[in-house]
Amino acid sequence: MKFRTFIIAVGLAMALFLFAQRRVPLQPQAVFTGAIDLTHPISASAPNWEGTAKSPFQARQLGRIEKDGYFSRYISLPEHFATHIDAPAHFAKGSWTVDQIPPDRLIGPLVVIDVSAKTKSNSDYLLSVQDVAGWEQAHGHVPPGAIVVARTGWATRWNSMADYRGVQGPGGTMHFPGFSLEAVKFLVESRAIYGLGIDTMGVDNGPSPDFPVHRYTASRNVYHLENMSDLSAVPEAGAVLIASPAKLEGGSGGPVRIFALLR
Repeated sequence: MKFRTFIIAVGLAMALFLFAQRRVPLQPQAVFTGAIDLTHPISASAPNWEGTAKSPFQARQLGRIEKDGYFSRYISLPEHFATHIDAPAHFAKGSWTVDQIPPDRLIGPLVVIDVSAKTKSNSDYLLSVQDVAGWEQAHGHVPPGAIVVARTGWATRWNSMADYRGVQGPGGTMHFPGFSLEAVKFLVESRAIYGLGIDTMGVDNGPSPDFPVHRYTASRNVYHLENMSDLSAVPEAGAVLIASPAKLEGGSGGPVRIFALLR
């Protein structure tokens, strides 16, 4: 009797083993089909806010492969240089610094509002409530937690300091597009967005004397992604944005790598 029980147990074990061998492994489901980098490289050739010929970015070599067996550099740069994040603390004391922005706020639905046709005739163009309404008519409501990005076409000017800043040489008034305060108030108060982005030097346009969008969003812990690279390959809706800034303690801003994940 014990021998028969043993034989049955062995048979069951062999059957389970053979069944496991025949199983077709589950294929992972692709969540995203690709990624687009929306970040300009950090280098001395990047346009700077002041328009100075001498770049505020410096890189000095430390370790050399030939001498030390490794390569390393010392770098220094302003917090708001090249593609960067504006933490809310940039314009509102007591608001989040870079390291305090919750990670779930740095990932969200990407909304791209294309106003590049309008900026061709008006370099100081402000993205309007009507532009937001046009996007929503085509794609539905801006989802809560979205990062709303203005595509102005200014990224094509990146290799010319004068064209990108909209002014010749240091000093003078800059000219580049931005967001209107009315549109931003609607997006923050009625659509509960997490962040703004733009392919210019700032979310307020070039001639803005008092940065109303910066002040309003900072007091509500909404961050900005500025100097984004070319947005022409990114769909207006459906992608997911990931902003990955260095976790700079107490930072008003800092370098950021930005990705659009395509579905």
